This record gives sequence, structure tokens and C-alpha cells, in this order.
Amino acid sequence: MSKRQLAMVMDLNKCIGCQTCTVACKTQWTNRNGREYMYWNNVETYPGTGYPKNWMELGGGFDAAGDLQPGIIPNLEADYGVPWDYNYDALQGGASFEPNVEPTWGPNWDEDEGTGLFPQDNYFFYLPRICNHCTNPGCLSACPRDAIFKREQDGVVLVDLDRCQGYRYCIAGCPYKKIYFNPKISKSEKCILCFPRIEQGLPPACAQQCVGRIRFVGFLDDTEGQVHKLVNKYKVALGLRTDYGTQPNVYYVPPTESPAKFDANGKIIEGSTRLPIEELEKLFGTEVHQAIKTLKAEMKKRKETGESELMDILIAYQHSDMFRLDNNYYQQVAKESGRKPLALVDNRYVAGKFTKSGHEMNFFHGGHTGAVGGHH
Repeated sequence: MSKRQLAMVMDLNKCIGCQTCTVACKTQWTNRNGREYMYWNNVETYPGTGYPKNWMELGGGFDAAGDLQPGIIPNLEADYGVPWDYNYDALQGGASFEPNVEPTWGPNWDEDEGTGLFPQDNYFFYLPRICNHCTNPGCLSACPRDAIFKREQDGVVLVDLDRCQGYRYCIAGCPYKKIYFNPKISKSEKCILCFPRIEQGLPPACAQQCVGRIRFVGFLDDTEGQVHKLVNKYKVALGLRTDYGTQPNVYYVPPTESPAKFDANGKIIEGSTRLPIEELEKLFGTEVHQAIKTLKAEMKKRKETGESELMDILIAYQHSDMFRLDNNYYQQVAKESGRKPLALVDNRYVAGKFTKSGHEMNFFHGGHTGAVGGHH
């Protein structure tokens, strides 16, 4: 059990499916060397097939007794899709724009398709996914080499590439299929929650670049933090498929609003909603009912009184308010382990449970500092 747990909350009411998070992660971590097909972050259209294809049906995770369940390793060509590129160089010679292989499947292949009958009751919403950095990771339990571990200081789940032998039991054991096999090095690789960025005061790339400001990052035990308040105080942020038994630490604020349905004559069906609550229950459990009730009550309260801490948090007026990375904590962890603390790149996000007051920290809201500065 790690000392603390770093977590992320995503507000699905604000995701616009722009894939900026996907591109941010892809360009920083997975654009080369056997990682071409990997999407440590991706945004799926729900309901849809997902990435890899039908990932919710591929097993893994734990049963009610806590026993690891068998899982399937997705097929590269059929379930992920072979990565392709385009003949950019040949275009100068007058060639037509063509892929270098015939695409058969890929991430977000069914983007914006949704389900239902247009225009009566069709619907979809966006579901961004990364590794959940679970408290009880299926990948960790499945690995016979003890190559997967949770960092003691923040609960980030990592792969020790020196110990990994590429058996891929971890992929079968992860019910979210968010760990990948690198055929170039015969090792498993996955999202690292951008911990090198966090240790230098920067949020994960997917979160910092998010256009819709849907992602909050912080420690679950930081009672003043947005993540703690959304997950533990207001209980409007819920884990994805907690029935898998892995105790995921990426949480979602469920979508609350959708248009009314139309009848066969094109008239609005009063009191109807296109978003089936059964689908939200499948993703987020029965707690989704109370979460939606709380969200709607707080929206009503804000409209009537102008006051609502929950709405203030979710609106995220200031980008710097979305991340509490507790840099003092990481500085102390480094010193205690005999390492030299990393230089702070950006101090807008240094606040946290172990951080002194804003006045003492001498926050610099203008941007990057390039120095540790401000610590006492």
C-alpha cells in the first residue's frame, strides 16, 4: 500500500472529443520505437467498440472473492489495428494521397457513431481513458516476474523494464486493457501518469493540454484539493467499472444532461432523456444515481443563490486551480531517499497537503520559473 494516492478526475459533461489529450500523450510518450499502436490516452465514443476493440469483454480483473480472472490478450491487427502512415514524400511527384497499409481498425474507429435512431433517440458521449493506477492492479497481480509495482510515494503504477520478460500476463490481467506490449523490446509499457512532469511541477500532458478543462489532478488525502472534494466530499466523481475489483484511481463525473427524445411525429416527449441510466450504471455503478442527483441539486442551488462550491470546482475558472501537485512533498521524498530534488519548472501547481500557504509560497502566476524558488 502506497503512502499516498495521486488521482485524476475527468468531468464528462465538458469533454468535447477533440483528442488534444491523445495527441499530447502520443507526441510525448508513444510516437516511436514499437509504441506506434499504443495509446496510453485515448478518447472513445460511448457506446462504441472502444480501443482495443470490445475491451470490456476481454476479461481480467477480480471476482467478488478477490481472485484474479482470466483475460484475453488483444490481437494487434484485429483489435488494435496495424498503425499506418501516409505517402507524404510521394505527393510532390503527383501521387495520390494513400496510406502505406490498408487500414482495418484503429483507435476511435467508430468516432461519433453512437447508437439509437436519428432523430428520435440517438445519443453518444465521450469517454477518455488512461491507466487507472489502481489500488489493486490486475496487471500487478498477474505478473509472475514482480515487474509491476506501485510507487510508495504516490501510488503510480509502473513497469520495471529490467524485470519484465514480455510474458504479457499483465495485459490479460488488466480489465481496462491499458497496458501494452512493445514488440521492439519485448517488454510491457503503460501510462506513467507523467510522474517526471509532476515531480517538476507540471501536470500530466493530457491534463494540462485539455481544451475542455475536464481533468483535475491531485492527491486523494489532500482535503483542500479538488480531487478529494469531488471524490470524497461531494461523491460526484466515480470509478470506471469498479465491479472489476481493481479500485481504479481515475474518476469520472458522469454526464447529466441530454436532449429529450422525439416521438414518431417529431414531437418532444416531455420528461424523457436520451441517455439511458442503465448505461451509466454499467460504467459507474449504482452510485451514479446519487451523483447525478447531487450535481443537479448543486446546479439548481447555483441558479437560485449564486453559490455552489461544487459548481465553482467543476467550472474551473482558473487553470491553475485544477491541479494540486504538492511539490513540497516530492521535494521532501527526494531528500529522504538521498536524491537531489528536481528543479521546479512551473510553480503554479505546487499547492497541496504538505504545502505552506500561498503567501508563504510566493506563487508566480505568470508562468514558468525554471527554479525551485518559493520553498521555505
